[in-house]
Amino acid sequence: MRARLTHTFTYRYSKPVQLGPHRFCLRPRPHGFQRLIDYRLEVTPDPSQLFDLLAAGGDAITRARFLGDTDLFQVVSRSEVETFTAPLVEACLDEEMARLPVPIGRLNPDLASNLQGWLPNGQHDAAAVDLAQEALMGSDQRSLTFLQQLLEIIQDRVKYTQRHIGPAWPASRTLKERVGSCRDLAMLMIECCRSVGLPARFVSGYHLVEPKPDRYDLHAWTEVYLQGAGWRGFDASGIGAVDDRYIPIVTSSKSDLTAAITGSFSGPPGVESIFEWAIEAEIISNSQLKIGY
Repeated sequence: MRARLTHTFTYRYSKPVQLGPHRFCLRPRPHGFQRLIDYRLEVTPDPSQLFDLLAAGGDAITRARFLGDTDLFQVVSRSEVETFTAPLVEACLDEEMARLPVPIGRLNPDLASNLQGWLPNGQHDAAAVDLAQEALMGSDQRSLTFLQQLLEIIQDRVKYTQRHIGPAWPASRTLKERVGSCRDLAMLMIECCRSVGLPARFVSGYHLVEPKPDRYDLHAWTEVYLQGAGWRGFDASGIGAVDDRYIPIVTSSKSDLTAAITGSFSGPPGVESIFEWAIEAEIISNSQLKIGY
């Protein structure tokens, strides 16, 4: 699939403010099963400093610094990407690593951060551990069967809903509320996978669903590392295993590091801000190109 995307963020302030440093995660990921054809970032007012850097997870992010005051802050990301259908996981998976739990010592140490629990001391959320063990029962300890059962249980227990404000909930809260946004469900799946030794990370990006909705939004899902097949996407709030209509932007072992824009401002007492956003997507071609098999 080949698509053009325009993502606009507009902040208006009732009085002039001074913008602090900002961090942008808006460049679609130019590796894996995705090719970045074109990318432009337009920022108003003009930053005094604007530079790209390579984040710890390997994705390109942009940092900006500003001088002077402004009552308008606007960021427009324009990109064109081409996505490809990945080869079947079953055809790639290493047989010796297909069983659970995964022996930690057999994994690349670079994956360690994607195995840590959500709790501050690195332990896993007990509610996620219980759910993972339930999914593990009857899976014959096979990785792919476990993932399928886990997706089915999550979708049966938790109702998906949109929630635009706030960080991802911990697994225990999502299970208790029995409702969650895409980022809440992604975090729940991450915790469950990590508790049985499957490295997992948080993904932020776009899902160009059919039929086209009245309004697109940023989406979140999970990537799980499967030895031999590498990082593969799974959407607990959607179709399960992701296809070429998913466009990843940024990944991290921590969900809060994938926010599209982070930053601050300072201004006079009582200053108010209004935030608006819009995502426009145009599918140029919908060919099912495959890599490998």
